[in-house]
Amino acid sequence: MKVKEIGFVAIPVTDVKRSRAFYEGLLGLQKSGEFMDGLWIEYGVGKDTLAIANVGETWTPSDQGTGAALEMEDFDAAIAELKKANVTFAAEAFETPVCHMAVIQDPDGNKLMIHKLKALS
Repeated sequence: MKVKEIGFVAIPVTDVKRSRAFYEGLLGLQKSGEFMDGLWIEYGVGKDTLAIANVGETWTPSDQGTGAALEMEDFDAAIAELKKANVTFAAEAFETPVCHMAVIQDPDGNKLMIHKLKALS
């Protein structure tokens, strides 16, 4: 078996309209698809797809599950904008040997990483 690529990352939400305001309005993602009568929204992010969806009671938001890392063009500006918008930070910005990152929560509490790789030397 060989995994070829990530098909998509999907995040469960309870209120699609509220979540769209967060993902599109605040994070600036552009909708690339809408399915299931608007309950499944996809965003093209580079060559990948991030989806938000409300598809039933068996798939619910959690702050303990898988999270997506969003690579930012300007990490410091993104952090400042998120703080200005009073977004909840599960982990404040920190630095590792290879990146800068912070962990935020969407309106349902799902965790997302705000990320910036350091330039490789």
